Amino acid sequence: MFNRLLLWPALATLLLTSACTEPPKEAAKLPIMGERDVRPRADGGPADTVFATVPRFRLVDQAGQTLTNQTFAGRAYIADFFFATCPGICPKMQAELLKVYAKYGQDPRLTILSHTIDPAHDSIPVLKDYAQRLGITDASRWHFATTGAHGEPTAKDTVFQLAKAYFTAAQPDQQSPGGFAHNGTFALVDDQGHIRGLYDSLNPKEVQRLMTEIPVLLAEIDGRKKGVAGR
Repeated sequence: MFNRLLLWPALATLLLTSACTEPPKEAAKLPIMGERDVRPRADGGPADTVFATVPRFRLVDQAGQTLTNQTFAGRAYIADFFFATCPGICPKMQAELLKVYAKYGQDPRLTILSHTIDPAHDSIPVLKDYAQRLGITDASRWHFATTGAHGEPTAKDTVFQLAKAYFTAAQPDQQSPGGFAHNGTFALVDDQGHIRGLYDSLNPKEVQRLMTEIPVLLAEIDGRKKGVAGR
């Protein structure tokens, strides 16, 4: 008669071995937004997929700090577009961003970049006052930035082009409150300049989705850094 007492240790060993050798599940990742280019490799290996990144920029924030793409290398940031005299959606947008800031404002892996679309009016002192009225005293955690501080004659056009790159709309419109038409998109950008999420700031569910997806992106960035450090 078959001895069941001999079967159980063997079965337990088999199950334990299977569990230990099962390949780990890949962590969830956010999509990369925008166009991509597939480029063949010179060595004949599998083609490389090149994903769109935020174009080069040069800004100045409320503390007078010059900001470039390199400023944000190695960490994530949230980008939006506003103007200081906006009587329309901007107060609502900033109120929603304050919720995100309250949760993640002290995390060095994430910062916020708010671009003014009215560089002619929103000088560095204006931006500094705007930030202080929101309770933001550390410019390194939340930048309110302008394209116009370097005296570029096309500063307004430059910021409109940036807005397009972040998949948001902004343009002069005398029929709109404050003279500008823009939407309230928040863009989540990774450590390599790829846009990883777009969110409607006027929809509380979308803002909640942003706060849910931030840790997903931060975990990916942490994993990437560990991988580089371990080489």
